[in-house]
Amino acid sequence: MNRPPLTRRTLLTGLAATVIGYNTTTRAWATADTPVTGRLCPVPALEGTLTTASATTTAFAQDFGRLVTTTPHAVLTPGSVQDIVKIIDYARANGLKVAMNGQSGTGNDLESHSNYGQAGAAGGISINARALNRIHAITPTNATVEAGVTWAQLTDAALQRGLTPPCLTDYLHLSIGGTLSVGGIGSTVQKYGLQTDTVESLDIVTGTGRLLTATPTRNADLFNAALAGAGQVGIIVRATVKLIPAPERALVFNLYYTNLATYMSDQETILNDGRFHSQVGEIQPQPVGTPTQYKIETVAYYNGTTPPASAPLLAGLTPNPQQTIITDTTYRDYTFRVNAFADNLKNTGYWDQPKPWLSLFLPASATHQFLTQTVPTLTPDDLGAGLLLCYPFHTNKITRPLAITPDEPTAYLFDFLTFPHPGTDPQPALARNRTLYDNATKLGAKRYLVGAVPHMTTTDWQRHYGPQWATLTTAKRTYDPAHTLTPGQHIF
Repeated sequence: MNRPPLTRRTLLTGLAATVIGYNTTTRAWATADTPVTGRLCPVPALEGTLTTASATTTAFAQDFGRLVTTTPHAVLTPGSVQDIVKIIDYARANGLKVAMNGQSGTGNDLESHSNYGQAGAAGGISINARALNRIHAITPTNATVEAGVTWAQLTDAALQRGLTPPCLTDYLHLSIGGTLSVGGIGSTVQKYGLQTDTVESLDIVTGTGRLLTATPTRNADLFNAALAGAGQVGIIVRATVKLIPAPERALVFNLYYTNLATYMSDQETILNDGRFHSQVGEIQPQPVGTPTQYKIETVAYYNGTTPPASAPLLAGLTPNPQQTIITDTTYRDYTFRVNAFADNLKNTGYWDQPKPWLSLFLPASATHQFLTQTVPTLTPDDLGAGLLLCYPFHTNKITRPLAITPDEPTAYLFDFLTFPHPGTDPQPALARNRTLYDNATKLGAKRYLVGAVPHMTTTDWQRHYGPQWATLTTAKRTYDPAHTLTPGQHIF
């Protein structure tokens, strides 16, 4: 659980570009081999490194979406949380922007998993979250971790003790600090809410350079503004999140439909009676002339060697019986099920393509109307190798005020996770996203902030946040009055 030390190779990479200060006359960084003219503001002493090496800044210029370029002028690999405190103070004093960058993923595929430059710091300072990778403690009820730890790392560490986080994203190789900044949705949202709803405590460096601990009762305004707060009030550096006993096995049901109303009815039956532990859904556009297919994937977890009986779990549901597939697997294998999907995308050239994702929360009362209008316009080529997820949850499970959902008891996630065919121009898809967003918000929908919606205006943001706009703006004035943090969200 200890942080791996920085290696000599890491420290020497880009040594010539190690930053010594910021030149406020030329508005440029000064390095050890750069002649200094004008007023130089020396960089404070750091335990880690701050570099302008082009190989490093280029690595932080793109995110998972590959739609925008936000090249920072410098990258901080912190040696401690105090490095982040010092850099935020330094940035605020010199009119620079700062954003934490999750650098999540596997192997050499490390990057921010934002989709539209949200974690970028163009012309500013990117903070490499990967350096904050220590799991400090695991107890029978919670875990305390640094923000750069991924959910995959925490899940494996917790499973060794028979525990698991209650809410997990489908793809686990995401930084904990990153998903807590936007919400973190997964297949158990109907029982546990978002990942932000499982947080007990945060350590946050605010935009004023203060390191504060925030809980539901201590600095509660900061706690509520940081969780799903899009990085606007502080940088999460440590979190304590809930753990629950982990089941041993998963009985997975894949149920197929060709009728939207029947699909939605069965989804809401499963949601309301709680018969399954996990519930997702997928819309599968088909070639012209072939009916759209809908799939419910739902899971009953269990311990021991005897799975629960299938018939009671399927009672009252009306999928196509010839297509129903039931599989039995370990809990860990189901939890890490997206690994194979991701590996296939990487091997076939889809992973590095521009990905104009769109993530919405639809009010249940308008979901059928929105899908009836939208799905017929989509083709298999619009998805490429991707997925269109759609499933319901109860909005009262979402307890953090800045995780905005429709003003109804039930909402549907509409998660258009396109992986376009290589060479596809993403601009038409971005225009489509904007149209779908406008159509959905007229019906009362809200954004989930990881997607790509172009040309968001202040009016759009005010409409999105509704009564919570005052909460966010007050917190911004209090904790980041100079607007130093996370400019890539373009909220302010």
